[in-house]
Amino acid sequence: MVPHDPPPPPVKGRGATFNPANRFRRDERERVDDGWQPPVDDEEPPPPLRTSVTIQRARTIIMRNDSPDVPFTQSINPYQGCEHGCIYCYARPSHAYLDLSPGLDFETKLYAKPDAAQLLRAALAKPGYRCDPIALGTNTDPYQPIEREWKITRSVLEVLAEHAHPFSIVTKSALVERDIDIIAPMAAQRMARVYLSITSLDSELARKMEPRAAAPHRRLLALRRLADAGIPVGVMVAPIIPQLNDRDLEAILEAAFAHGAREAGWVLLRLPREVAPLFRQWLDAHYPERAAHLLHEDARGGTVRGALREAVRDRPQARRLRPRPRSRPPRYVTVSATGRGSARLRRPRLVVLTSPVVDGA
Repeated sequence: MVPHDPPPPPVKGRGATFNPANRFRRDERERVDDGWQPPVDDEEPPPPLRTSVTIQRARTIIMRNDSPDVPFTQSINPYQGCEHGCIYCYARPSHAYLDLSPGLDFETKLYAKPDAAQLLRAALAKPGYRCDPIALGTNTDPYQPIEREWKITRSVLEVLAEHAHPFSIVTKSALVERDIDIIAPMAAQRMARVYLSITSLDSELARKMEPRAAAPHRRLLALRRLADAGIPVGVMVAPIIPQLNDRDLEAILEAAFAHGAREAGWVLLRLPREVAPLFRQWLDAHYPERAAHLLHEDARGGTVRGALREAVRDRPQARRLRPRPRSRPPRYVTVSATGRGSARLRRPRLVVLTSPVVDGA
């Protein structure tokens, strides 16, 4: 698709506006009018895209990594693809491995792993298994809408609870409240923690960026209900997108603290592979006046990543939350109301909220 072509119209209830070509295919397909088809009424809306779910028979369920930039070594993803449709999602390119597009296919052609609990139980029973906290929701959301029917995430939590195995959850869904009966007893043993991802308090912006995720106020309510159940909760402000949601950072931290969160994390926007053209077309469709400034397409020829860092660099909260150079250990910062505090060695890009953010602190 030519970058200067008119952007495809938004698809109701979906984040992506089109299906970029699969990068593993040698050929590309382009729709053209050869004159043989009857004219299409442009005013008639296209039929809605329906979500399909395919069963995936996985051989293993625990994914492992040894990256120093990732604060966990083990993770489980009950689903591939995500109906939340977050336009910025870094997991979109993984759909190309399934011979599908990272665009609309990622949101509508989903894969479920109904054998996840059975595979997990077998993995935990192996003599050489080494216990380390398992993270759920690292690639796609474990509580996306299809979880209501499939309940794979709940079955995984049941196995973890049976084995007293520590875990953490990251989600944009209030459906996590359903499993408080499993999470709360584990939290009482300091073996469970939940993070709600909140990118903006602006409902309209959230609806465009994350069309099928819970509304921001509903995620805040989920934080409160989890905290009231004795579950340690935090908020993930990710990704931070200058010109779109960076101005909400302080408000999100204050609201999250008021609803029980005591930890917060942040990550700048990343645009790997097909996510870059998808995000650009989404900007052209929804916020065309901000696209050039956000993507730093000017005479200086800056990069997207450089533009984002430059936009966030001078904010007081960004200076406090910014990760340390790689040559130093990652920091875990305790923040006071004045913005001053002590630092202890823990995870990168995390901040403990010991009081609300006030007076620009």
